[in-house]
Amino acid sequence: MQGLIQRVKYAKVEINNQVVGEIGNGILLLLGVEKHDDKQTSDKLLHKVSNYRIFTDENDKMNLSLKDIKGELLVVSQFTLAADTKKGMRPSFSSAATPSQANELYEYFVAQAKELGLTIAKGEFGADMQVSLCNDGPVTFNLSV
Repeated sequence: MQGLIQRVKYAKVEINNQVVGEIGNGILLLLGVEKHDDKQTSDKLLHKVSNYRIFTDENDKMNLSLKDIKGELLVVSQFTLAADTKKGMRPSFSSAATPSQANELYEYFVAQAKELGLTIAKGEFGADMQVSLCNDGPVTFNLSV
């Protein structure tokens, strides 16, 4: 499971010019699911996303997590994160989960994040989405478990 996180001042996702998910200060998570992923993998990534210290403290050090700042989380499914780009000039998606497996784990991830008490917004799995954001820093990390 791949999670590309971006520290944002705000972010939103639109489908057909309609906002379907929007957050203020927090994390935009682009979530890619691979064939070997399961609920345990999802739980590990959620723990990492919610506790990863990428927000600055009073000394301007990246010492605070999403949970610490009570930030918001926007989760967007991102099939292309599962791409193998090591050779050739066209990505291979052979390691990507099937759409049904990926959607199940995407929805599971969102549900578990809500159970943690995080303020959550999300995109729509499989939809053609437009994502807008203000990357704060910029700060971006690729998390994998």
